[in-house]
Amino acid sequence: MQCSYPADGSPAKPVDPPSEWAPAAGEVTVTLRLTAGDVPITMDRAKAPCTVNSVVSLAEQGYFDDTQCHRLTDYGIFVLQCGDPSATGTGGPGYTFADEVDPSLTYGAGTVAMANRGRDTNGSQFFLVYADTQLSPDYTVFGTMDQAGIDVVGASPRRASTPWTARRRSLRRRSPRPSSADLSRSR
Repeated sequence: MQCSYPADGSPAKPVDPPSEWAPAAGEVTVTLRLTAGDVPITMDRAKAPCTVNSVVSLAEQGYFDDTQCHRLTDYGIFVLQCGDPSATGTGGPGYTFADEVDPSLTYGAGTVAMANRGRDTNGSQFFLVYADTQLSPDYTVFGTMDQAGIDVVGASPRRASTPWTARRRSLRRRSPRPSSADLSRSR
């Protein structure tokens, strides 16, 4: 599938845009390694090929390494937001890409979706839903967490004073034996 990643400001951390050709089938399994524990995520290329293509490219370039998850909500919506190396909520990769949404989207516990600042403004920020959350279907859902990941993220409101930092080499493809500081992808 062909994707478009037009330039949009300066990147929060040096990074190249992904290839404009994205696989449109299959899954990519990754582990987001946070200071609080590991969060296994399965990304679905069929649902969001351009999104998965971008996230994988950013992860392979180390974009998410040593970054803080800058937003935690525990009232009304239940999400941990990550993916901004500046930890301000305003940083991105220096490009955007289109939404991959449909009106039937829901955001149940375990959902992984893109954060945005309006239509077709996806960049690098994403959120992890740790309890069922009511949101309009404006955020591209590109993956799911397993129960272990939900448990790690769900413990965050009780540890709100602890920074949620994505550790060194935090978003990588999962290998058979990932190191303790890796977000790895299965091949």
